Amino acid sequence: MELGISTATFFLRENTEDAFELMRKLGISLCEVFLTTFSEYDEQFATLLNERKGGIRVHSVHAYNTAFEPQLYNRADRTRADGEYYFKKVLRAAQIMGAEHYTFHGQARLKKTAKLDMGWVGPRTQELWRIAKDYGVELCFENVHWASFNAPAFFEDLKKHSLDIKACLDIKQAMQSEVSYLDYLKVMGERLKTVHISDYDANGSTCLLGEGIFDFESLFSALFDMGYKGPVIIEQYSRDYTDIDHLRRGVDFVRNLLGR
Repeated sequence: MELGISTATFFLRENTEDAFELMRKLGISLCEVFLTTFSEYDEQFATLLNERKGGIRVHSVHAYNTAFEPQLYNRADRTRADGEYYFKKVLRAAQIMGAEHYTFHGQARLKKTAKLDMGWVGPRTQELWRIAKDYGVELCFENVHWASFNAPAFFEDLKKHSLDIKACLDIKQAMQSEVSYLDYLKVMGERLKTVHISDYDANGSTCLLGEGIFDFESLFSALFDMGYKGPVIIEQYSRDYTDIDHLRRGVDFVRNLLGR
């Protein structure tokens, strides 16, 4: 397993294109690029990022998903086509940066009573996977408490319809869904391509890695036992640390654990 970081960790502190320099200061050479707004989906911006990254490898991209991902499942042709327009822009950006994975949320569950029609969602997800694959990118559904994949059963059902879909585990989101991350790992299996990590306290509030209650040793043991060899991506909120030196303590905490 290799340690990486998401540019989202620096959101509101640095612009996306300036995050790579901070990664170099932290000794990190792997990342996920979070494209925070529509202007960042353009080819010119992706080219700028590709120039700025230097020797840092971009494993995956993550978009401002609520802006268009739910529309990818809309039954209205025109609405769905507009969603695909932005989807393809993000995929092209990923292709330019050499990213082979797309961290995907899909539909939002805005109502507690929301029910997804898997007869529509499943085949449509496989179609989106094929579109992504045309750009050399794999679509990875992330478990998110407010979105489609808020329970293991969703992914278990999705696999019956979308035979190629891959997965991203987020431990913070598992906690917020009140579901053990181990239950998510069971349904993800060999489809797991990315792991997002942060930490949280006894009240469920996020905090810097190593300053909360999450058992990272158990997580890494579980990943090792299932044969996972992909990246472990730090995804902190900028409010979770005070400055780069504070963030470095969290990075070193995880790096030391992985080194064991």
